[in-house]
Amino acid sequence: MDYLESLNEPQKEGVINTEGPSMIIAGAGSGKTRVLTFRIAHLIKAKNIDPFNILALTFTNKAAGEMRQRIEEVVGSDARNLWMGTFHSVFARILRAEAPKLGYPSNFTIYDTDDAKSLIKSIVKEKNLDDKLYKPNIVYSRISGAKNRLISWQDYINNPIYLADDESTMRPELGNIYQTYVNRCFKASAMDFDDLLFKTHELFRDHPQVLNKYQQRFHYVLIDEFQDTNICQYKITRKLAAVRQNVCVVGDDAQSIYAFRGADISNILNFEKDYPELRLIKLEQNYRSTKNIVAVANSIIEKNRAQLKKKVWTANDEGDLIELLKANSDNEEGRLIASSIFEEKMQNQLRNSEFAVLYRTNSQSRAIEEALRKMNLKYKIIGGVSFYQRREIKDLLAYLRFTVNPNDEESLKRIINLPKRGIGPGTINKIIVAADEHAISVWEVICNIRSFLTGRAANTIEDFCTMIKSFQVEVGKKDAYEAANHIAKTSGLLKGLYEDKTIEGLNRFENVQELLNAIKEFVDNPENENQGLDTFLQEVALITGIDNDNDDGDKITLMTIHMAKGLEFRNVYIAGMEEDLFPSQMMLSSRADLEEERRLFYVAITRAETKLFLSYALTRYRFGRLKSCEPSRFVEEIDPAFIKENSKFNTVHAPTRNDNYYARNLVSNLNKRKAVIPKKSSYVPPPDFEPSDTTNISTGMRVEHPKFGFGEVVALDENGANRKAKVLFKDYGEKTLLLSFAKLKIHDQ
Repeated sequence: MDYLESLNEPQKEGVINTEGPSMIIAGAGSGKTRVLTFRIAHLIKAKNIDPFNILALTFTNKAAGEMRQRIEEVVGSDARNLWMGTFHSVFARILRAEAPKLGYPSNFTIYDTDDAKSLIKSIVKEKNLDDKLYKPNIVYSRISGAKNRLISWQDYINNPIYLADDESTMRPELGNIYQTYVNRCFKASAMDFDDLLFKTHELFRDHPQVLNKYQQRFHYVLIDEFQDTNICQYKITRKLAAVRQNVCVVGDDAQSIYAFRGADISNILNFEKDYPELRLIKLEQNYRSTKNIVAVANSIIEKNRAQLKKKVWTANDEGDLIELLKANSDNEEGRLIASSIFEEKMQNQLRNSEFAVLYRTNSQSRAIEEALRKMNLKYKIIGGVSFYQRREIKDLLAYLRFTVNPNDEESLKRIINLPKRGIGPGTINKIIVAADEHAISVWEVICNIRSFLTGRAANTIEDFCTMIKSFQVEVGKKDAYEAANHIAKTSGLLKGLYEDKTIEGLNRFENVQELLNAIKEFVDNPENENQGLDTFLQEVALITGIDNDNDDGDKITLMTIHMAKGLEFRNVYIAGMEEDLFPSQMMLSSRADLEEERRLFYVAITRAETKLFLSYALTRYRFGRLKSCEPSRFVEEIDPAFIKENSKFNTVHAPTRNDNYYARNLVSNLNKRKAVIPKKSSYVPPPDFEPSDTTNISTGMRVEHPKFGFGEVVALDENGANRKAKVLFKDYGEKTLLLSFAKLKIHDQ
């Protein structure tokens, strides 16, 4: 077989051993897709298996299409008869045929996310619930999570844990909304995306004859990216393969990074327990990266406890050491990355498309984008839009622009009913018509609305006018940051984003905070003589006004690490390697969360083919305050033998007494800080525990906390009533405590 000659021995083993349960653990860059493709081709060509009897499940339509094309190159047009596609597309095909057994017509409607959220919005309104608490995003996310864990609405409303959780978030009606939502979908003969999985499981569970039909049809079941499956997907495929046991799963536990979407890493970690006779095949040769990059990736992932052990290696060249870029600030980090890319391009005659910049959160792209634009380096954002083109950014900028220039009609249209205040399109059109008829500005009509409109609409617009005038007063008295922060809060924009606790909502809130951080940095920069909002808006207009063509030609790729999975680039930059950013502060409450963050870093590292750069800033604006940052614990976990600091680009200097722009008292205690996992408190304070007066607390003091036990004060942040102490506790690592609430007892040295 010609296709077997191009494979190494483990790859060949994964292709030809087609009978019984198999798990192929495929390290990064080890040719996973090639093995899965040739395994299916081998079944058809060498084993004479009818393609109609093969089920291959993937996670993206693109992956399915590429695999089918490769198989067709080996076996011909027979490949078109494969049952191959995403979980959702294959299960939708089954449901179309079997829907009447579940009480649905075969032509049932499939609701997309927008349809589902629209229905939820209607239900919330009908139930007279607070639409600020029961936002469609939040409710939809809760229902989706339940379905992916096979929790029906009946299970939900009878589970005291779920009900207590909803009570704690002031959303006690979520279970009832779930029930109504399911019933309304059924009446409308509709299924949402999660139902395509949930209902397939229900079909096979409640109709054994249907399950048996598909068990007899699918002689071989193959699953790609198995580490990304959720409970529902795994249980369905296990049922389908139960008769013949010819199930092959391909994946890499070290690249399981989608727990927030419902992926359950235990599916791959415990697969051998479900199939004791399992054939385990490890693809450990990396064909993508240099020896140094592979070694760094291995040194990181070996720190995880929950894993299937493997040792990835490569026959590629040694390659360059990993370069570490240190910056004083996030803006400077962006400039260092842009300068490094420019030099790499010039020295090695590289194209923009051979570079990628990866980051943990979307909000980090702002500083990087600005730096690339200033150096005229073209880029594209994958899985998102350019920072200043994001909806929430344009919303706040519209408020700022209209406050500075109330004749800006486009900004007015964007904000007059944002957040919703009952001013509909009809009212807005009347205002525009009145302005045109009387040859005056729209703002003049709004300021004199009683002359043009009456009733409730006039009252609401009058309130809007008063609010904008109050903003104008703030702009006249305060600097750009204070004014913008006031507008973001008072307008209701910030509150609305903060209350949306979905992944998308958190991202949007972070993005608005990043815009405010950019304004704060603008104000704090001593080179900016005019710190007014109008000057900042002028700078932003110059950035956003640059012609950015839409073609996907020769451009640097910017994206979050989650979006980078499955891709590869010659040179990769991983930005924001700072504690509480990467790993994320939200992922430090358990070992499982921290290990997922470490797998995410592993994925980022293994995207690089030839050169890898890590960067971090010693200061970063967070919530409008300049925050001292520490390098990530992940940087510490890399063997120093594989890292070199790029002195050509590193411009970090020791802060001076007169240095107002960069942070003073930068803390660099990587060796002192312990990467501990919070655990249940075993410390019990003595009966006579009594907090001390912390007015004269100082670094080096030994203190006692009623929950965290004994620790040492390592840093202080003196800020009036908001004084904070950073304390290194024996069992809990570092904690930053607000001294007015901390209840610390000071002990003599």
